[in-house]
Parts: sequence; C-alpha cells; structure tokens
Amino acid sequence: MILGLDVGGANTKVASSDGKFTSIEYMPLWKEASLEPLLRQISREAGPEALAVVMTGELADCFSNKRTGIAHIKDAVERAFSCPVSFWGVEGFRWEDIGDLAAANWSASARLVSEEIGDCIFVDMGSTTTDLIPLKNGPKAARTDFERLARGELIYAGLLRTNLAALLRSVEIEGRCVPLSSELFAITADAHLALGGITEIEYAVEAPDGGGKDRLSAKRRLARTVCADLEEIGSDAAVKIARQAKFRQEKLLTDGIRRLAVQHGLDLVVAAGIGEELIAEAARDLDLECVRLSEMYGKSVSDVFPAYAVARLLEIEPWS
Repeated sequence: MILGLDVGGANTKVASSDGKFTSIEYMPLWKEASLEPLLRQISREAGPEALAVVMTGELADCFSNKRTGIAHIKDAVERAFSCPVSFWGVEGFRWEDIGDLAAANWSASARLVSEEIGDCIFVDMGSTTTDLIPLKNGPKAARTDFERLARGELIYAGLLRTNLAALLRSVEIEGRCVPLSSELFAITADAHLALGGITEIEYAVEAPDGGGKDRLSAKRRLARTVCADLEEIGSDAAVKIARQAKFRQEKLLTDGIRRLAVQHGLDLVVAAGIGEELIAEAARDLDLECVRLSEMYGKSVSDVFPAYAVARLLEIEPWS
C-alpha cells in the first residue's frame, strides 16, 4: 500500500495510490499546531508500505523561513512513519537541495495529469489558493511560488479561507458603492455557504468569529464586512455581498485561464480540488472544454489530488 501525503499550511491531505483511502484534516500550522501526532494517527490507520510526500506548509509564518519549515515538516514525517519515505521536489523524487521541496505539490499533480491526459491547463482550487499550470509536452510553470504568483500561475484565493476584503475593495448595496472593512470579518466560505454553493459540513475551516457554520451565521459575518449588523442591512444585502465575492473570484479564474490559454495555445481545462465547480464554470464562460478529475477518479481523490498524484508517481516511476 503506497500512501501520498500533502502537508499544507491549513490542511493535511492523504490518499492511497489506488484512491481507496483519502482524508483531509484541518491542521493550521501557523498556530503552531502539533503535526506529528496527526501523522502518527494516519500511519496507524493506513499502515502504508511506502510513503510519498509533498508540502506547501513551509510558508506558514510560524517558521522564520521556508527552509526551517521544510526541515520541521520533513522531520515530523520521518519520525511518524516507519516505512520508507520519499519526498517529491519540483523536479521529482531526485533532489539535492532541501529547498527544492518547497511548494512542490503542484508539480506532482501536473506530472501525473500530463502523463494521463496530456496538454491542458491544469487548475486546482483548494481552501486557500488556486494553481493554474500550463501543460504542453510537460509542465511549463515556474518553479517557485514567488515566480508562479508573478506569472499568474498561482492565485492566492481559494474556496474557503480567503478574506473577502482581499477579494473586494467595495460592494454595491442599494445603489451605493460601499467600501469593505479590511478586517477579517468574513471569508469565501461564508459567501459560498450563503449562496448554497457549499454545505455546513463543507465549511471545513474555522469561522472568522469562531461562530456557527450555518447560513444565518455566514450572513451575519457578511454584513459585518460593511460594518453593519444583519438586521441593519437585511438578508438580501448580505446575499448580494456574497454574489459579488463569487463574481470576483470567478473573474480572477477566467482572466487567469484565458491568459494562459492564449499564451500557450491550449483549449482544454482540467479541474481539480474542492473548487472544481468554480473552475468548470470559468471554463464554460470561456468556451473551453473541461475535464473534471472527480469524474475520472472520484470526488474524494480530486479534493486531495496532489496527495494522490505523488502516491501514483511513487508507484509508477519511483526514480523520477
């Protein structure tokens, strides 16, 4: 049994190479959450014969720099698992510098999609970020998060954790343009929950106010973004804020996909992650063909695709 592990700053994701075992665990590393006990639990439950690892959690600001974060995560993994462990870097399992392990989860996903589907724009939206990876005879993305961010191959907006104030400078309410407070009053999970795009169970992160994950609580938080109570502006206005947040997120996606499609001459989008539906909507808006990985591998695998991809790669090309 080969297990894939994707250690992020907010979530730790797991998948077996056959896709039968998958899991997402909320583990906020920036709060100095104890990673090793969770990893030991995963090791006991899955009992893998081999483990393949990717990570993005080294960027969490509890670490003084990325190399410190990589070393912390790597040590925790190696202590928690007794089986052979292979770490995937941006160029594969063969790496010489520990810095090559930084934010390499997209690389594993892109390699597998390139081999099993071919040329496309691979788009993976998680809770926090969205990867847009052009594949044309292999991945054409930059190696680091900094370079991918600069080139539009990384959008720092996800389905759940993004501060609405980072998406919207203002909203239109009753014919007036109202600036958003720059406080962390509401996140994209509140917008999508208020619109019925996710369920209460799928609101799998902490609410900004530590409160409920029901639609009424989400609307209250949305109202707070314009320094109001829900009773003050009404439920319809809160939903209108949510719609504008979703529209802005969709525009970021469509603009990013359009730019890469033109730049690389690609007309196929491959969608993965918990934000797969938003990606598919963006592809439709651009009249591009879209393949959903949930339809190929199942939703649970799509939601944790980097973990699944690195497990598969260890199984089929262990010396890459």
